[in-house]
Amino acid sequence: MFRQTIFGLGLMLCGAAPALADLNLPITFLQQIPPRPPVLSNLDPIPDNLGIAGAQLGELENNTTGQFLNQSYTLEVVQVGPDDDLAEAARAALARSPYLVLNVPATQAQMIADLPEAAEALLFNTGARDVSLRDAGCRANLLHTIPSDAMRADALMQFALFKRWDKLAMVAGTHPQDVAFATALKNSATKYGLGVIAEKTWTFDADMRRSAAQEVPLFTQEFGDFDMLLIADELDDFGRYLAYNTWTPRPVAGSDGLRPVAWDRVVEQWGAAQLQSRFHDLAGRDMTPHDYAAWAAMRVLGEAVTRTNADDVATLKAYILSDKFELAGFKGRALNFRHWNGQLRQPIPLVTDRALVIQAPLPGFLHQFNEMDSLGLDQPESECEAFE
Repeated sequence: MFRQTIFGLGLMLCGAAPALADLNLPITFLQQIPPRPPVLSNLDPIPDNLGIAGAQLGELENNTTGQFLNQSYTLEVVQVGPDDDLAEAARAALARSPYLVLNVPATQAQMIADLPEAAEALLFNTGARDVSLRDAGCRANLLHTIPSDAMRADALMQFALFKRWDKLAMVAGTHPQDVAFATALKNSATKYGLGVIAEKTWTFDADMRRSAAQEVPLFTQEFGDFDMLLIADELDDFGRYLAYNTWTPRPVAGSDGLRPVAWDRVVEQWGAAQLQSRFHDLAGRDMTPHDYAAWAAMRVLGEAVTRTNADDVATLKAYILSDKFELAGFKGRALNFRHWNGQLRQPIPLVTDRALVIQAPLPGFLHQFNEMDSLGLDQPESECEAFE
């Protein structure tokens, strides 16, 4: 069905326009493989091609459409070890193409964006959720297809407010990603008038698989009465052991339990099942948020090239950040970019391991311009000035 639909689209486009000049868009997927500390469980191994498979599916879909328009896309994958020279790898990639899809930490993304060789490039952040990249630390040549921590936190707080769960407790890990997500959750709770009435830092370094039922109740006993437990465990270290083990039995949410995500295998509406199927055929596994963000970055470029019939950075960037741009993202709404900080607007599914519970923005959370701007930094809140 997918190929038939694309074939029909191609015939309509070819019949409606004269022959087009050949365009080839080379794109580099640049990833820094991070050192990952040991976790307490190995139930969920990290795929070696995390993010890469999403970019590869985007390349395939771009070329499926592009064959009717004399447009082609080539994807080069460059992986850099944690101790290797990422700047040198980025310079080499920029010498071959001005289009980079990045899966690197926030500081490294800023470093690449600040390279003289990247001044006229267009970069896509598909891995760093740091709010700072959408705030004062933004870069005019860096767009974001991965949702920020603030977007995910706001989605969860909308649900808590919808349920009238206004007394929240939180357990956060010590890794930088945990601290960043915990900060976003507390800021979002304040934004929506909710209270984090108690919080603790997870400091256990023992194997909890046999002792969680004894340790977690004691660890959470002092929380008292609360409505929902927030978990900031972005490395999937301990969150799985908290559900059903807290002293006061309450729902858990955040990094475990009810999770706000860019994408998950349980998202099946709005044609998403077809996207999931195509990805599984390609990669032999389920699509993750990083895969979705990389796929979206590739499709953003493909959509811009298709609509403009151009391959230069200035034309594509101007179109991508314009009100004319829309991306069919299989989330029930057309996706586009916030022109003030380069963040891709997108709904945030709230999911469990087996089901999509609801998708934010929730009904009733309105915005004067775009309801999706109720998630994350809105224009008056962002200190990003690079896009001006």
